[in-house]
Amino acid sequence: MIPRPPSGDADQEILGIDGISVTLSGRQILDDIRFSIQAGELTGLIGSNGAGKTTLFRVILALQTATTGRVLVAGKPRTRRSRLVGYVPQKILLDPDVPMRARDVVALGLDGHRLGMPLRSAARRRLVDEMLDAVGARGFADARVGHLSGGEQQRVLIAHALVSRPKLLLLDEPLANLDLRSEQEVVELLARIASEQRIAVLISAHDMNPLLPVMDRIVYLADGRAVSGTVDEVARSEVLTDLYRHPVDVLRIHDRILVVGGPRATASSSAEQLADSEVRIL
Repeated sequence: MIPRPPSGDADQEILGIDGISVTLSGRQILDDIRFSIQAGELTGLIGSNGAGKTTLFRVILALQTATTGRVLVAGKPRTRRSRLVGYVPQKILLDPDVPMRARDVVALGLDGHRLGMPLRSAARRRLVDEMLDAVGARGFADARVGHLSGGEQQRVLIAHALVSRPKLLLLDEPLANLDLRSEQEVVELLARIASEQRIAVLISAHDMNPLLPVMDRIVYLADGRAVSGTVDEVARSEVLTDLYRHPVDVLRIHDRILVVGGPRATASSSAEQLADSEVRIL
């Protein structure tokens, strides 16, 4: 277990998204997005392909300039040089032949940005070991990363993002291509990290259901627009109908939430995301 930061951070706003809009080549990608995440909260960024999740992540990472609005991390404007944000991208190809151990990948989070050979010290090794312990990866710390399962690789990448002690952790589709057991294990791990380290965690996903047991808040994106709040506040037919500008039913079946689109209306990118009279779990 990683030592918990001082309790004074408990109510601190870690991420503030204040009126973010992005227009690219004359197309509105994001439209006045507003939400915040407190220390220790786990928030799901939910939406289908084309909803604007990737663009929003790029804005938060200072890789994309917003047309209007601002991003605050721990009360300060986000810059590329800031180390307050840890990031786990969706797709990293880990070649089985690359001679890197799991602990080597984690250590890159400490010195991968430096030129030359990294400094080696007992303190550095202890920190890497702490992170491996925190994500339950000590048992395969010396295994080649390319030989690990999808769930094991995801744990290593999360440790890599955490080793620099960020205040905000962004994860882009971390549950994609995982089996059910690995999916549940990663979700529980992220919830524990958020609680123990008082880190604000933002997870992008297509499906909210795996996150339901642990999600404090949800940001639901559709066609560049968003609603945010608790699951009970957001996952409602009238709220999502307004967001999609198209009839939507929200069904709760056996502790799962299904978002059901009605018949296709006139040309509308939001309506097209829901498809022709079919059930889409978003």
